[in-house]
Amino acid sequence: MEAPSVNVVAGSTQDLPNNWGRWGDDDEGGTLNLITEEARTRGAAEVHSGRAVSLAIPIRPTPLISGPFAPSTQDASPVQQVMVYTGSPAIATAEMMMVTNHHPRSTHLDALAHMPRDGRVYPGRLLGESVTPAGAQHGSTTAFASGIVTRGVLLDLTVNGPLPSGYAVTSRDFDAAEERQGVRLESGDALVVRCGWPMTPDPARPMPGMSLDAVRWMHHRGVALYVGDIGDAHPALDPACPAPLHGVGLPLMGMPLIDAAELEELAAVSAELGRYAFLLMAAPPRIHGLTGVPVNPLALF
Repeated sequence: MEAPSVNVVAGSTQDLPNNWGRWGDDDEGGTLNLITEEARTRGAAEVHSGRAVSLAIPIRPTPLISGPFAPSTQDASPVQQVMVYTGSPAIATAEMMMVTNHHPRSTHLDALAHMPRDGRVYPGRLLGESVTPAGAQHGSTTAFASGIVTRGVLLDLTVNGPLPSGYAVTSRDFDAAEERQGVRLESGDALVVRCGWPMTPDPARPMPGMSLDAVRWMHHRGVALYVGDIGDAHPALDPACPAPLHGVGLPLMGMPLIDAAELEELAAVSAELGRYAFLLMAAPPRIHGLTGVPVNPLALF
């Protein structure tokens, strides 16, 4: 495997993990390029019983009666619907939906154009050229057309209960979890991190999150996809790098993120089976030109 690069980013005073140019100037796959046939085969080899677990938060839509801005609040459902009856008398029922893709109560897959850095998105494209009023032209959900299938590794950091408020996850936490669980993440794997917190921010309780050191670990180890019950801390842990996953992982490393995963059942099944590696599959709706899309990731043991 080609070694990851660490470049000096324009407008930044520190070296940050960076994959710009690693797979070409027009690349839209980012770290999904690390998912080789070997990585998929390695994931398939983890399937023994066929037991499946969903990693998605269940969503109950609400009627579209509060106007178009209601879904942007964390207290509203990420999906609003209008029921439609077809025919007279009604011979079928259907609905129209309005979906807020980047919602803290919806498990969703972030495309690489979702977050810019210094006015550019992966792999160095100007934001205005990549994301337009007509939709995302580069680094969009188009890259997920074939779905994501690879080996998944759960690192459960809740051995002593949910992480403390405001805790910064570091590479030491990942190394300790690997040793404790008897598993090792390999290049091309999906990293699934359980912190024991809901994604919805609570101003009264600062949320823990990934540190830049943790993101460097992901870069060094060749993580293809991050899946977490939480990701970046709220409020930020480090003002110099306030959102390592969304501000470095997405625009510089080109690492797609699955935000707001539901990991309680996965953790319970992993502990029951004594196995923390599995086949991970994520096949979002094939809607092109978006910056993110709801997804139902599945772990198969």
